[in-house]
Amino acid sequence: MTKPRKTRDEPERLRRRITRLDGNSIDELYGLEPVWEPSTAARVTPEEFVAVRCPYCGERLETRVDLTSEEPSYVEDCQVCCRPIEFHLERDAGGALAALQVRRLD
Repeated sequence: MTKPRKTRDEPERLRRRITRLDGNSIDELYGLEPVWEPSTAARVTPEEFVAVRCPYCGERLETRVDLTSEEPSYVEDCQVCCRPIEFHLERDAGGALAALQVRRLD
C-alpha cells in the first residue's frame, strides 16, 4: 500500500479550507451544539448578585439570583445558619429584577 503523494499546492488548499470555516461548520466539525446568541435588543442579565439578610440569624449574605428561571420563588439555605430561606422574585416588564423578598419557611 503506497502513501498518497503530497503536492506542492496542498498547504494552499488547506489554508483555503481553513479560511472558509465559519462558526456553524466548526460546530459541526467538532460535534458541538449550536450556541444561543442573545439579541442585541433589550438585554436582561441572566443572573444578578444581591445582598440580603437571613430572616433567621440576621447575617448579611450575597447570593446569585437566576433571572432566566420561570419560577417566581425558590428555596436556598442560609450560608451561615443553614436554615431554608424562601426567595420571592418580582420582575419588571423587561424581565429585570424589580424586587426581591426573603421569608422564613417555618
